[in-house]
Amino acid sequence: MSKEKNIPDSAAVSRDKIIVRTSIIGILTNVFLASFKAGIGLISNSIAVILDAVNNLSDALSSIITIVGTKLAGRLPDKKHPLGYGRMEYLTAMIVAGIVLYAGLTSAVESVKKIIHPEKADYSTISLVIIGVAVVVKIILGRYVKGQGEKVNSGSLIASGSDALFDAILSMSVLASAIIFILTGISLEAWVGVFISVIIIKSGIEMMIETVNEILGVRADKEVTDKIKKLMVEEPEVSGAYDLILYNYGPDKNYASVHIELPDTMTVKEVDKITRKLEKKVYKETGVILAGVGLYSINTSDDETAKILNAVREKVLSHEWAIQLHGFYLDIEEKEMRFDVVISFKVNARDAMATLYEELKKDYPGYDIQISPDVDVSD
Repeated sequence: MSKEKNIPDSAAVSRDKIIVRTSIIGILTNVFLASFKAGIGLISNSIAVILDAVNNLSDALSSIITIVGTKLAGRLPDKKHPLGYGRMEYLTAMIVAGIVLYAGLTSAVESVKKIIHPEKADYSTISLVIIGVAVVVKIILGRYVKGQGEKVNSGSLIASGSDALFDAILSMSVLASAIIFILTGISLEAWVGVFISVIIIKSGIEMMIETVNEILGVRADKEVTDKIKKLMVEEPEVSGAYDLILYNYGPDKNYASVHIELPDTMTVKEVDKITRKLEKKVYKETGVILAGVGLYSINTSDDETAKILNAVREKVLSHEWAIQLHGFYLDIEEKEMRFDVVISFKVNARDAMATLYEELKKDYPGYDIQISPDVDVSD
């Protein structure tokens, strides 16, 4: 296995092939649908059908950019980019979001123009049949693309699949407006165009927000962090796992750092053995690379320490902004006390630390108290 990626090289290559193959299928299908819809829209003078065709073209362009992003992201790490190019997928996703947003805004402008200056539509039976077939094709395509995305954990494919399924609903609205016009003579063309435009714009904004969040970094998935911590505390030497931070460098490329509590009687040799064991175990079970394992020393030979720990924990956690206390170590002879506290985002960490120091100095005068504030980065 290569530690430059969180999945075996062969699996990474297979993932890229699936993404590219699925995207190509999406491109061909959307170009085919766009061609037919554009022809129908021009012949029947239907703005709604034309905008539906534009939507298909934007989907095809999105698939092309997805392929480019996948190829760039799959480049091997080098000296300049030692952690690889995985985040390129997020940058290309941002471009896709921009294209979708532009298509939506352009569609909205054209639809409003049609509302102000309406033109009569003229549908034929064959045009209605083609639109109906397009709905079915989009449903099949959407389910296939989304399924492939879930199979290889590709956010781009999952989003494309979901978008295709939603496009099917939009095409159904176009078909419905055409049937209503034929039966009643009431034209809802331009208004359906506005509706489609709003949906496209909303989709573009949501895609952009999601991509920005990925680039900025979001809170780690609780299921993943819980699993990693559980794997660690399964080892009898590990009393607890804390301060787990996941660093994402693209889909399926996650690194992590963590602190673990170990008995103060362990030798460096024993610590080295257990940390290496944990690294292999976590990587095998989750695909996450433990880039750093910090240590907390736990008192093992002093009952008085346990009493003080309980008292300090009760004092600290009495504050609602104190989420967790860990890494506690006490040296009674040297009068030293040290521990970490996870502080809520609801308060100013500096003020919270000042409060804790003031309270504990009163209870333990003469002690050198060292408190490290931790950020609430994961559950």
